[in-house]
Amino acid sequence: MAKMIPSPYSQATGVGALPHKDPIEACRDVLEIFPSVPYIPTLPDRGQLESIVYNDSEQLPGRMIRDDRLLFDSTTDHTAAIEQVYMDYVEKNFASYALHRDYASAFTEMMSHDLTNVSILKYQVTGPVTFGMQVVDADKRPIYYDTQLADVLAKMLALKARWCESEMKDKTGVKETLIVLNEPYLASLGSSVVPVDKETVRSGWEDIASLAEGGLGIHCCSNTDWEFILMLNPSVVSIDAYATAKEFLLYPDTITGYMERGGVVAWGIVPSDSRIFATETTESLYRKYLDIRTQLCTHMPEQLFDAQSLITPSCGIRFADRNSARDIMQAAAEISHRIRQNYT
Repeated sequence: MAKMIPSPYSQATGVGALPHKDPIEACRDVLEIFPSVPYIPTLPDRGQLESIVYNDSEQLPGRMIRDDRLLFDSTTDHTAAIEQVYMDYVEKNFASYALHRDYASAFTEMMSHDLTNVSILKYQVTGPVTFGMQVVDADKRPIYYDTQLADVLAKMLALKARWCESEMKDKTGVKETLIVLNEPYLASLGSSVVPVDKETVRSGWEDIASLAEGGLGIHCCSNTDWEFILMLNPSVVSIDAYATAKEFLLYPDTITGYMERGGVVAWGIVPSDSRIFATETTESLYRKYLDIRTQLCTHMPEQLFDAQSLITPSCGIRFADRNSARDIMQAAAEISHRIRQNYT
C-alpha cells in the first residue's frame, strides 16, 4: 500500500507532457497556473530521449536504441547488470538511478526552484507495464512477458522513483511528493489480444510502493479494470474523466471505499487534445464535472468527494502549442477554483 497524501480538497494540477521546448518556460507556466500542487512536466518535443519510456530507460540492463526504437539486447548476457539492480533494490541504493538533463530537462529545471510553500510536488514516471510492453527483444516479444525482466524492470523503476522523490525534497524543499506511474497499457487488463497478467502487475506495484517514501499513484488514460486498480490502494488514481468517467463510475462502492481509506481521484475532466478542447468551454466542462460529483455523492458525503479529489487535464498535453497548453491547464485551474469557492 502506498503512503496516502494529504487531502488536496479539489485543487488542480497537471499530467505528464507539455509541448514546450524550453524547460524554463514550461516550469514557469506550471508554477503560475498550479501554484499549490505543481507538477514537473516531460518535454518530448525536445527529442526522443524525453518521450515516454525513453526518458526512464537510461539504467535498463541490455538497453539498445536502434533505428529510433528502444530495444532489449537479448543476444548478450546481462546477468551482472540484472544482479546489480536486485542488489541496489535490496540495499536501497538509488543514487545511480538519477534522471539526467538529456532525459528530463524540466525535472532538472524544477529542481532549481524553492517550493517550500507548495502543498505537494508531483512527477510522472513510466510504469512497468507500459515500459515492458513497449520494449521488445530480438524476437520482437515485449520484455514484460519475460518473468525475470518484468521483475527487474519494476525494481529498476522503483529505484528511479525513489531517487526522484528524494531529489524533489532535497533540492526544492517541498514537504510532500507524489510520483505517478504512467500506465496507459493497463487498458490491456482483461484483454485476450494483448494480455497482461494481474499478478505480475500487482507484484510490480508492490515492489515500487514498498520502496517509495512519498505518495505513489497510477495514471491510466484509457478504460481498465478500475476495481483492481483501486484495490491496489495507490495514493492517487488519475483518469481521463472526460472520456472514461462512465466506465469508472460503474464502481461507486469501490470508489467510495477507496476515498474513505484516504485515496485521491485525479479527475481529468479537461480534454488534453486541443482540438477536442476547442469544442468545449470552461462552463461546459465544469458542468460535466458537477454531473460526476452529483452521481458519486449519492454514495458518499459531498465533503469526502471534494476533499479526496484533484482536477486535471485528461492526459499529457503533447499535441498543442504553448498558448493552447496554457488554456487547457487554466481551464482545470478555473474549475478547481469554482469548486473550492462553492463547495469546500
